[in-house]
Amino acid sequence: MSALLQVSGLEARYGSSQALFGVDLEVAAGEVVALMGRNGMGKTTTVRCICRMMRAEGGISFDGRDLRRLPSHRAARLGIGLVPEGRRCFADLTVQENLIAAARPGAWDMAAVGRLFPRLAERQAQVARSLSGGEQQMLAIGRALMTNPRLLILDEATEGLAPLIRAEIWEAIGRLKRDSGLAILIIDKSLKDLTAVSDRAVILARGRSIWSGALEGLPPDLAQRYLGV
Repeated sequence: MSALLQVSGLEARYGSSQALFGVDLEVAAGEVVALMGRNGMGKTTTVRCICRMMRAEGGISFDGRDLRRLPSHRAARLGIGLVPEGRRCFADLTVQENLIAAARPGAWDMAAVGRLFPRLAERQAQVARSLSGGEQQMLAIGRALMTNPRLLILDEATEGLAPLIRAEIWEAIGRLKRDSGLAILIIDKSLKDLTAVSDRAVILARGRSIWSGALEGLPPDLAQRYLGV
């Protein structure tokens, strides 16, 4: 299976401080890959580099195209949809306005997002700031889907949510895997939930890729050492 996203030897810095020292990962079309590691190990930095929000050295290609010299908006137009850490909805816009703000033609429209998240269909006229944290997370996912991406990146999509809402988000991610054919790169801390939806995982430690494979085959000592579980 050929890679849709390919990252090789990725290095990145914040000023004089180096954050990534050699990250390697691939995501094939229709594949779900978990990007894992303790806090501060480089996961979000890796996502920022892929989405061209910070400079990086090494290889980053999407569908065979070199991303390193593209601005973030052009990378997005190639088919990379990001659900950022912290949601970042447009607080003063309605649910509908948030969803159509970056919409592009394709299968994901208002109706499709409403079927995935019925709460959003019920709250189209509400401003985003009036939604619960879980509903805002659904909105952030729906907004990314409205760009009709080929790769969806989810950065801590269930962090800080109540258990029932977390379950709804994970159920939606499972439906995306089963029904959409999207490639998905997902960052989260729940080993159990990631094992249920992911095809493979890549673990980062101190800005380096240190393990890759199916989570069912993750040795318990590595899980304890690098994930704290």
